[in-house]
Order: sequence, then C-alpha cells, then structure tokens
Amino acid sequence: MTTLMQASRQWSSRPKDERYTSLLEMGAKMRSIRDRSRSVVESSRKIELLPIGDDHKGLALGMNTGSLAGTVLTPSHYSFGQLCSLASPGNSPASYFRESRVSSEIICAALEENLKFRRDVQDVGLLGTLEEDGSNTPYGELRAATGPNYGRIWNADVIDMLIDKFGDGRTGQFRVPGEFGQQVDITKANTTLFASDRDMFVFLADEERRIDVPNRRNGETGSLARGFFTWNSEVGDKTLGAAFFLFDYVCCNRIVWGATEYQEVRIRHTKGAPDKWAEEAIPVLTEFSEGSAKPVMQAIEQARQAKIEGDLNDFLAKHGFGKKFIDGMRAVHMEEEGRPIETLWDATVAATAHARTIPNQDRRVEVERAAGELLKLAA
Repeated sequence: MTTLMQASRQWSSRPKDERYTSLLEMGAKMRSIRDRSRSVVESSRKIELLPIGDDHKGLALGMNTGSLAGTVLTPSHYSFGQLCSLASPGNSPASYFRESRVSSEIICAALEENLKFRRDVQDVGLLGTLEEDGSNTPYGELRAATGPNYGRIWNADVIDMLIDKFGDGRTGQFRVPGEFGQQVDITKANTTLFASDRDMFVFLADEERRIDVPNRRNGETGSLARGFFTWNSEVGDKTLGAAFFLFDYVCCNRIVWGATEYQEVRIRHTKGAPDKWAEEAIPVLTEFSEGSAKPVMQAIEQARQAKIEGDLNDFLAKHGFGKKFIDGMRAVHMEEEGRPIETLWDATVAATAHARTIPNQDRRVEVERAAGELLKLAA
C-alpha cells in the first residue's frame, strides 16, 4: 500500500476562486468559459503584438482573421510563456521579461522580430476568451498559443460527462471524499473539485460500498474504498487523464492513504484526442461507476490462487521490477506477512508496500501501476 499526494497538492495550492463544492457549480463556470471562447489558426508571420501598458502585462494581440477578427487579446500568464517559447524555441525569455523593467514596446518588438524574421514560419493555434460583460466586447484574454493540430478537449465537456455519470459530486455514491472514512459537509476548505482557466482536477470516491478483503494485512480482514482522479487542460498545460485506485481513507489534508491497484488512462492533446477520450476514458469511467465490488473481489481471489512458478526474481524482472526493488519486496513481505512471496497477490501487496519507501511520487505511482499489471495476470 502507498499514499497518493495528487489531491493534497491541489488542495494546498488552489486559491478560493478555483475551488468548487459541487460538479454542477464547477460545470456552469467551465461552460461559461467555453461558450465565450473562440479559436483560430494563424501564421506566426501574421501575429500582431500591441504595446498597451508599461510591461508584459500590457502586451496584447490584435486579431485580424477568423472568429477573433477585430478582437484585442491580453495574454494570460501561461499563454505569455507559450508565445515566448514560440518566438524563441529552446530559450525562456518569459521569465526575463516578467522580472525585468523592459517596456512593453521593446517586448513586442523583440517577439515580433523573432516570430516574423528569425524563425521558420509556423501555424499557431490561438485560443481567446471574450470578457464576460454581456456584450460583444472586442476585448478578451489570450489563453493559449499551441500547435495547429492541438486536440482541445474542453473542461466543460469532461465535467458534464462526470455529472452524467456521478451526479453533483456531493450526494451520490461517488462524491467528494470524507475525512478518515466519515462523511463531512463539503466546503471550499475541504473540497476536491478544482478548476481554473488553465486546468481542472476532480477527486471523487465511493466510501459507502467498501470492498471487504479477507486476510488483507497481517492475516486480518480489511476493506477498501474506490476512488478516481480526473484532470485536464484545454490550453496545453497537461494531458487529459484519469486514475483509478482502491484506498483505506483520505485525511483532512486530502492525502489518500493505503492506496493500491493504481491504474491510469492518459490521452495527449493530439488531433484525435476528442475521439480517444470518447473511446478510451469514458467507457472506463462508466464501468468504474456502475460496476459492483464483485469483479474486484474475483480478481483478488484469482491472484491469491495464482502461484508464481519458477524463479521469483526472473518472474518479477520480466515484469519490470529491478533487482534492488525485488530484494526490498521480499524483505517487506517477509516482515509484514511472516512468509515469502508465493502468489500474484503476494507480489502485488509486496510491491505496493515497498513503494512506500520511494521518495519520488512519480516513481511510486509507476510501481503501483506495475503492481496492478501483476494482478491482471491472474485473469
């Protein structure tokens, strides 16, 4: 078993206006952003930069074509960095411009010089969101400057799908997790629903229909809850993904304790990303939400009965575990269970238990995923 820190990092870093207490509230905000957004593909030679202030915060783009024609867009913090990367591949002028006292006129001139004359021409996907003032204002925010084939999946579409499968995230079987297994009132202080104009993150759990696992730890019966993370960025900040796992409980700091069977689905925002989302991620979420505990128990029981034949080290090495880690698996299983690793379930438990000693979170998750693959072998 291991701990998952993804939700805790979100919880500790999100400001109040990026916290939501229901999927309905979160979805309404993300739909508003989507409905006010327009995208165009523009040649890097035609991007016009306008100095409208004293520094990079006053920089703007004047749009001349497509659905954003006649609109002046002020870059967000994130899209300004994307523009700088387009203008100077391999360099990071964004931080220099932000920290220096360079005027907006000089910044515009430097970026336009690189975009138009010092690099090969390239089509750029621009995403602008108009101001929310009830009128057809010509002003808005440049939220993204990506490649022309960026496969945008809207945060609103992801959240609408979650609403369709799980309801409001407050009252259904899958909801914002409680604290130490006990349901609590959901507030902005303890929520696990987060979204901004840059990205989104959702953590829901079914802590009522727990799965009893005989002889789970030290010979005693225990139970596990089901949970999942979903994340996305419609501006290029991260992939679309979902992670599924079983766990003991979630503490007040939104750390997931005693997690096991961790599995991920990740979809890069390439041209076919929307279709992949429909074909790969949605069915998995549907099965996860509608399935009973029976398939999980069957998989565990099959793994308990599946003896590992031949040399254990060779078997584990074949499935991605290094010798040093295998030695640790053997030691932790002997310490916690009082016997050597004999079955696929033993190997799965030993891998997740030893993963607790890995300081790097990404590496721990990688080991959890490999442990989950061992469990599948029993089927």
